[in-house]
Amino acid sequence: MIDRLLGRRRLKERIAELEGERDDAVARMEAEERRRGEAARKRQAAEKRVNELETRVTELEDRLERAAAEDAERSVDFRRVETLRPGRRDEVLARLRSLETEPEGALSAFVADDGDVPDPVEGALGDRASLVRRAAPTLVYADDAGLVSCALSPALDPEPFCEWTDSFRVDDAWFRPTGRFAFGLLRSDTFGLGVYEGDERVELRTVRTDVMDEHDKGGFSQARYERLREEQIDEHLDECREALAELPADLDRVVLVGERGVVKRLAEYADHTAASDATGKPEAALEEAFAEFWTARLRLI
Repeated sequence: MIDRLLGRRRLKERIAELEGERDDAVARMEAEERRRGEAARKRQAAEKRVNELETRVTELEDRLERAAAEDAERSVDFRRVETLRPGRRDEVLARLRSLETEPEGALSAFVADDGDVPDPVEGALGDRASLVRRAAPTLVYADDAGLVSCALSPALDPEPFCEWTDSFRVDDAWFRPTGRFAFGLLRSDTFGLGVYEGDERVELRTVRTDVMDEHDKGGFSQARYERLREEQIDEHLDECREALAELPADLDRVVLVGERGVVKRLAEYADHTAASDATGKPEAALEEAFAEFWTARLRLI
C-alpha cells in the first residue's frame, strides 16, 4: 500500500513537472507569437512608410520635371510680335508667297487652339515649337534653310493641315475679306450688320436698343432690375435675329463678332464667331470691328 502511495506521489510530482514545463513552453510560445506579431506590425508600418515616401518622391520628381519644362518654355520667346494692318498684312503675305524652294523645302501648317503640334513642326522648330502652342490657333511657316520661321494668326481659321511643298500655302480667304459675305457686330444694345463684296460694304442694317444700365436701376429691386434688363436684351436680340434671318441666301459666309454672351445666343446664324470690344454707334462700331477682325498677328519664332 505504501508503495502504491509512493508511486502515485511520484506520478503526481512528474505530472506537476510536466505541467510546469508545458506552461513554460506555452508562455515562451505566446511571447514568441507576440514578438512576431509586433515584428509583423512594425514591418507592415515600415512597408507603408516606404510606399508613402516612394509616392512622394515620384510626385516631387514629376513636379521637378514639369517645372524644368516650364522654365525651358519660358526661356524661349518670340523674336518679334507685330500687328499687321491691311497694308502691312498684304505686304507680308506677298513675301511669303514669293519664297520658292526645292520640293519639300517649305513647311506650312495650321495648329488649332486645342490641337497638337504636328511632328514635322516639332522637327523643324525643335525647342522653339513650344512657341507654336502659345500662339495657337495659328498658321506656321518655316523653310528647310531656316530663313523663314514664323507664326501668323489668320482672321478665318482653316482646317488643320501640315505639309512640306516647294512653296508656302497662303490663302487670301484666311486673311482678307473675299467674295460676298455678311459681317455683323452684336452687343446687348447695339447691332450693325453689313453685306460686303470684298472689302466694300454694299448693304447696311443697324439696331439700337435702350437697355437699362446700372445707373438706371432707380428704385427697382435687384431682381426686378435684372429681369427688366434681360427682357430688353431679349427684345433687342429678337430684332437682330430677324435681320440675320433675312440675309440673302447666296452669301459665301456670315461672320458675327461682339460680346461673347450675346454672340453665343445667335451663333446658329453665323459660320464664324469671334469676340470684339468695338463700341459706339452701330455703324461706327461695325467699321471698327471689321477692321479689327481682318487684322493679323505675326510672331517671329
